Amino acid sequence: MAPDAAARPTRAELRLAAREQSRAERRGAAKAATRTALLRVALPSVAALGVAAAAAVTVQGETDQRAQAAGRTAPHTAAEAPDNPADGGAEAAKAAAQQAVAAGGPTQASRGDARQPLAGAQPTDDPTAQPTAEPAKPKVVMPVAQHGLGELFGEAGTHWANRHTGIDFPVDGGSQVMAVTDGTIRTLWNPSYGYMSILKMPDGTEAWYCHLRAYKVRKGPVKQGDVIAFVGSSGNSTGPHLHFEIRPAGSGPVDPLPWFLSNGLDPR
Repeated sequence: MAPDAAARPTRAELRLAAREQSRAERRGAAKAATRTALLRVALPSVAALGVAAAAAVTVQGETDQRAQAAGRTAPHTAAEAPDNPADGGAEAAKAAAQQAVAAGGPTQASRGDARQPLAGAQPTDDPTAQPTAEPAKPKVVMPVAQHGLGELFGEAGTHWANRHTGIDFPVDGGSQVMAVTDGTIRTLWNPSYGYMSILKMPDGTEAWYCHLRAYKVRKGPVKQGDVIAFVGSSGNSTGPHLHFEIRPAGSGPVDPLPWFLSNGLDPR
């Protein structure tokens, strides 16, 4: 017996299958449309994000550069730093300036700061500049340190054959005797004057120092103020004192007091 012919689908089954296929096709088309729409939206978004990221990196780099520049040229205080929002790096610049101050870094001087004068005298290169003049040397100095006179020139008395030929400085024995000017010393003994030192000045004038106890310079050149002898009471003397005479060249004794006064010194 021949096999039965294959069963054919009924109309209801065919309609059901057609509906299922239509639904599958619609779902597939909807999914494809969704994927296309997502791609259309996502791709520009990804590109925009990339551009934004690149811009952010560029802005950050510029901000870092501005912050470094602000750290090098930061004003004395952060309040003086520019805060214009258009700069894009004001906050970073302030932070960099504050960090520099906190770290103890050097700050640049403000133009308003006063210039400080340099300590000490400054050398000069002026070839015409004259050196500071030294104080003028006194014409004469005292033969002893103590002022005050005893017997004066020309006085009469039993101790002199005629009149007193000099002036007396009543000072203690052993007191220092000084050269009144530059000159040359020689020494000698005289029964009346005792031990004597004679200072010859450049113009020939002589100063006689008499009744000395001892010599310090017996002969040779001396400078004004040099100690040449010591006060005593040798010769015709009644006690320690310095008998002082002035004898111009080729002349006898003259009054020493006017000679001292004419040379700017008062021994009284």
